[in-house]
Amino acid sequence: QVQLVESGGGLVQAGGSLRLSCATSGRTFSIHTMGWFRQAPGKEREFVAAIGWSGGSTYYTSYTDSVKGRFTISRDNAKNTMYLQMNSLKPEDTAVYYCAASPLFIYDNNWSGANFNSWGQGTQVTVSS
Repeated sequence: QVQLVESGGGLVQAGGSLRLSCATSGRTFSIHTMGWFRQAPGKEREFVAAIGWSGGSTYYTSYTDSVKGRFTISRDNAKNTMYLQMNSLKPEDTAVYYCAASPLFIYDNNWSGANFNSWGQGTQVTVSS
C-alpha cells in the first residue's frame, strides 16, 4: 500500500507561481507512474501531468495541453517526493489538485484515473484575477 500527502497549495494572483509537493510512503518501490489530477467546482476530475520511471531513470512525462509550457512535473527519488511547478497561473487553473500513484507503465497516454490505485487527499489551488 502507498500513502500520498500533497502540500503547497494556496492563493496566488494570476501570473504567479506555486509548487505542489506529493510525499510518498509505504510500498514506494511498487510505483512506476505518478500523476497530478485536478477538479474544479462543478467539473469532472481531469488529468494534468504524469511522470513515469524505473529505478533511477525517468522514462516519460506527459502534460495536458492547457498546462504545457507552464507546468513542470518532476520527482526526487531520495526524498520519495513528486513535484508540480506551476508558473504563469491562470484563474482557470483554480481547482483541488490530487496526486496519484500507479504500479503501471503507461505508454499509450491513457491517463484515466482508473489506472491509478493510490490517491492523496488533495490541496486547494486558487488563482485570483
